[in-house]
Amino acid sequence: MSFVLVDRPDPRVAVVTLNRPERMNAMAFDVMVPLRDALTALGQDNEVRAVVLTGAGKAFCSGADQESAGVPPGATGVTRPTYALRAMEMLEDVVLTVRRLHQPVVAAVNGAAIGGGLCLALACDLRIAAPAAYFRAAGINNGLTASELGLSYLLPRAIGSTRAADLMLTGRDLGAMEAERIGLVSSVHDDVVAAAVEMGLRIAAFSQPGIELTKRSLQAGIAASSLETYLPSEGIGQLYLRLLTSNFEEATLARKEGRPAKFTDDR
Repeated sequence: MSFVLVDRPDPRVAVVTLNRPERMNAMAFDVMVPLRDALTALGQDNEVRAVVLTGAGKAFCSGADQESAGVPPGATGVTRPTYALRAMEMLEDVVLTVRRLHQPVVAAVNGAAIGGGLCLALACDLRIAAPAAYFRAAGINNGLTASELGLSYLLPRAIGSTRAADLMLTGRDLGAMEAERIGLVSSVHDDVVAAAVEMGLRIAAFSQPGIELTKRSLQAGIAASSLETYLPSEGIGQLYLRLLTSNFEEATLARKEGRPAKFTDDR
């Protein structure tokens, strides 16, 4: 049985499904390693223009596997401290792989996104939710810190520091409708995967380097130390496509002719 499924409802959109519903798609290494590898392969597939990440069954991802996490790569025969380092390194690599993909990644949160599962959703560029979805920064409930896998970096940037502190210090559940209200997800849909695929197809209609540069700009803007130092990088991106492609001229002509633009990303 494959714990990670990759489907292509359209050649331009890949749907990656965590497929261990009986364990709520927990972050065991026999799930996370193939997830990382599948995402890496999709990142190298230039036909894929957007990636949807979701979970099978009633959960998106329930975080740490409390039954049998397995063994992380490269950890055989090491001491407990080194084992812990290898385990965290592996899980961090999954989060970073999502962030580094050329394509935007849409989290179609179908159910529980708990602990590391919340971090995985936050690593995605876009998040939408099913009505049954809920989110929990679970570490604090387990006698640990709520900070893990970039949560204390990503969550305040998604919903603001005060709301992030509320979730991380109280360990309470955040339902789908409240998540939409505070901006953790952009919308709620009964068929969340279909809605995510539709979003991916909309993205796929735009310029490929335009989308890739926009993803990079969003991440760089969040991390920028000041507007003054960041502004030139945006300007260079605009000039890059304006001078090296005919996309702007095509968009102008398409609007005049009342048709969708067809971007070739070439001149």
